[in-house]
Amino acid sequence: MAQIGIIGGGTWGIALASLVHENGHQVTVWSAFEEDAKYLREHRVQKNLPDLVLPEDMEFTADMETALKEKDLVVTVVPSIYIRETARKMAPFVRDGQIVVNASKGIEAETLDLLSEILEEELPNADVAVLSGPSHAEEVSRSLPTTCVAGAKSRKTAEYIQSIFMSPVFRVYTSSDITGIEIGGALKNVIALAAGIADGLGYGDNTKAALITRGISEISRLGVAMGGKLETFGGLTGIGDLIVTCASMHSRNRRAGILIGKGYSMEEAMAEVKMVVEGVYSAKAGLALAKKYEISMPIITAVNEVLFDGRPASEAVQDLMLRDRTVESPAIGWE
Repeated sequence: MAQIGIIGGGTWGIALASLVHENGHQVTVWSAFEEDAKYLREHRVQKNLPDLVLPEDMEFTADMETALKEKDLVVTVVPSIYIRETARKMAPFVRDGQIVVNASKGIEAETLDLLSEILEEELPNADVAVLSGPSHAEEVSRSLPTTCVAGAKSRKTAEYIQSIFMSPVFRVYTSSDITGIEIGGALKNVIALAAGIADGLGYGDNTKAALITRGISEISRLGVAMGGKLETFGGLTGIGDLIVTCASMHSRNRRAGILIGKGYSMEEAMAEVKMVVEGVYSAKAGLALAKKYEISMPIITAVNEVLFDGRPASEAVQDLMLRDRTVESPAIGWE
């Protein structure tokens, strides 16, 4: 039995806490707010996962030292905009070599740092890894079959994380490509916004398929330029995560996109969804990275124009369709 600290009491944090507890591990969940930790202790339910009853021996706290003390594994599951602030709170209690697994998705807009890079900067003595893939909390909490990828710098760390999370309903693969995993996880949320916008405009399956396939093409180009492996983007944390986020109503990014396609502003859509819409924050970072690495990302660019420049969504789609003619893949041509 391992001692696990889950840093974040949102739906994904609670779903992972339930999963590893079911696997036989002792779990302590940290929430940023004492009132939320108290609610979890007293009611044994996360408000957005009302059908999941949390076991009596699962601990909930707003005290970071309690959450981290003598833990074999720590999992950060907080929105990307709070990851640096949270890591700084963690720093005094993280021991040398502590395995810290980032299970959040996003890019810091101000620095363009990946979330694992933020953790490495703020927790230099930690062994930072990632867990990602097509994995809605609502389905994991119901023990529906799910697959993810554990990414780490060493095989030993990746396989240890695999052993903690692996179960008959949660299959975990391993990878050394942390960069590719995180780029796929962050930018799929932006493409999901685009897919939702298309749904809100009343477009069909043809449009959705185009956005998914051309979206993974954009993500792959940038990811490889940043040092990721092309194979990663054809796997669970690339096309797999993109498909589930673009197609499911569990996706808050798709739901926000649908509202924007129907005429809501970005702020109105986020307020209606009532949870953090990561794609809004990753959109600006994705565009900045595209410019930095001189990568063509027309869908990411169009999403930014709709979100931040007030451009009508239907006009942005039309311009995507009427761009200059080109080959599908420069690697496939004629001699």
